[in-house]
Amino acid sequence: MVIFCAQLRIFTLTLNWNMSSSTPISRTQAWLESLRLRTLPLALASIITGSAIAFWQHAFKADVALLALLTAAMLQILSNLANDYGDAVKGSDTEERIGPLRGMQKGVITQPQMKRALMLTVLLTIISGIALIAVACEKPEDVFGFLILGLMAIVAAITYTVGTRPYGYMGLGDISVLVFFGWLSVAGTYYLQANVFSSVVMLPATACGLLAVAVLNINNLRDIENDAQNGKNTLAVRLGPVRARYYHAALLIGAVVCLALFALFNLKSWSGWLFVLAIPALLRHIRYVLHEQTPAAMRPMLESMVKCALLTNLLFAIGVVLS
Repeated sequence: MVIFCAQLRIFTLTLNWNMSSSTPISRTQAWLESLRLRTLPLALASIITGSAIAFWQHAFKADVALLALLTAAMLQILSNLANDYGDAVKGSDTEERIGPLRGMQKGVITQPQMKRALMLTVLLTIISGIALIAVACEKPEDVFGFLILGLMAIVAAITYTVGTRPYGYMGLGDISVLVFFGWLSVAGTYYLQANVFSSVVMLPATACGLLAVAVLNINNLRDIENDAQNGKNTLAVRLGPVRARYYHAALLIGAVVCLALFALFNLKSWSGWLFVLAIPALLRHIRYVLHEQTPAAMRPMLESMVKCALLTNLLFAIGVVLS
């Protein structure tokens, strides 16, 4: 159940290319906005990467992979709802925010309704996670370990913005995404299928985590002024807009280097280098982010970064499978 942790922050990312906050919406539209279903493909990319490496190592298990994808999706939705609830209660999502507001911020969804939705999602996540453990784990110590990790992931998904000291407001989101959405998610997915840990998985896991952190960083660059004014001290706020942009470039370059090292040392087929087809898109993205200095200019870059991350991860996974 390490893959539960994979959704630790990506679950909190605001993929904000939806409606503007001033547009009247129905109750159904409000819930769809809060669920943020467009985050799911990115949230599942780490599971796909871990499964591709398992396939390459002749350890792929379709039933485990499918349950891992379901559990990851449920945890993603849980964290999306918790993020909306926490930010709405704290008042950090204001009308001045560049990204669109969600159902609670618009007054369409009440706090009691969101609390009930959170409890239901927690229940469904636990059911999915227990099913995954029952199918995947072969040793009693694995069952105990993944149960603990799963419960930790659920707590972490909620406390990113909920509680008296949410860690998302202290600039700890980036490291949590790298650890949970990269290292633990990819390695955990591999372990649940192979039932053994291999250090070979850590380079792709790091790359996957760095790409996820880059999505978070663009989100925070877009909201940097509103976050600073409302006490949400993300890493982008702490670094400042200029250094946060160079940090962003370093994240993407680091991800490509990790994938290149993995292909160089482990893959003998040309297909293992398919991910290089994503490099032009990554470079265009970096050039734009470094050149455009206003928070508003980052709004279209969130969708761009998500697409770049998905493209890179999927090309890498396909290449590994073909190898």
